[in-house]
Amino acid sequence: MKSVTVSREVDLPGGYALLLKELKKTVRGARTKALRTVNIQLIELYWTIGCGVLKEQRDQGWGSGVIRRLSEDLRAEFPDMKGLSARNIQYMTTFAGAWHHSPIAQQPVAQLPWGHITVLLDKLTEQESRLSYAAAAVEHGWSRNVLLNMIMNRALERTGTAPSNFTQQLVAQDSELAQQIAKDPYNFEFLGLSGAVAERDLELALTSRITETLRELGPGFSFVGRQVHFDVDGDDYFIDMLFFHMDQNRYVVIELKTGKFQPEYAGKLNFYVALVDDMLRREHHNETIGILICGTKNDRSVRYSLGRASSPMAVSAYTYDKLPADEKRALPNEGHVVAALEWAEPGEGPEE
Repeated sequence: MKSVTVSREVDLPGGYALLLKELKKTVRGARTKALRTVNIQLIELYWTIGCGVLKEQRDQGWGSGVIRRLSEDLRAEFPDMKGLSARNIQYMTTFAGAWHHSPIAQQPVAQLPWGHITVLLDKLTEQESRLSYAAAAVEHGWSRNVLLNMIMNRALERTGTAPSNFTQQLVAQDSELAQQIAKDPYNFEFLGLSGAVAERDLELALTSRITETLRELGPGFSFVGRQVHFDVDGDDYFIDMLFFHMDQNRYVVIELKTGKFQPEYAGKLNFYVALVDDMLRREHHNETIGILICGTKNDRSVRYSLGRASSPMAVSAYTYDKLPADEKRALPNEGHVVAALEWAEPGEGPEE
């Protein structure tokens, strides 16, 4: 039988390309919404199972043997359904005990895949920390591997802790937002450096591993450049690293010092922040801020130095300190991070 080739070369009416673009966007949005709706229903189911088992454990003293039998019976009744192993049911019970307020569907954790929730249960013991990391994972769309990385590096605990003069230099709401940009200390273990390094080597290492650097800085940062040049009436100045924070709509100047903080460092950063504010900032941008990252610091000296500065600035330390060996082994390697899906399929999690 003779095959017939149908040509796609047809005269398309005006507006076709725009309509196709909109329809693709609509379909993707509907698929994403459907997946998340299914995921919330699954999390509700797991939470309900956990609540039931938890009640019987408290009232009847159910042990691991009863849970194994429950798993066998549920699997026999629903052979095509994953996630009903004894181990997973125990996770459901722990989940119900940690998030005991109803309705679970209205809490941020219900928007996370099950694999994320098991990470929260395994790696965090304080419920306040679980709530914080769950909310952050939802807000920023962290994959399970990124969530694990953030927990192991204590990312949220270090966020907003750097000494600064933001409250003196910015209006209240703006200062609170700016404070959340500055961590203390920054963990540069991913650079693989050890011992003393020159400032230029540290700067080069951070820019050569820009993906990891942006992850450590936190959500919202966009890299503008390193050694950014400014000509001030014939005088040349170079900013170590310049970023733009998309969420806060502001430039962020970062200066690197490998030694101990010295008061004159604040004066130099103050000058650079004023320079960017004057030469790059537009009317619709929020005020530029500066972050000095140094090897070590005396917080009292920092506060004296920042107290008279006219630009909004913070001072942080950095560390190469390695995680304990057992926690290090639990972290995903670079290949896993690259391969990780931003949102895992509903129902992912430990089976056996």
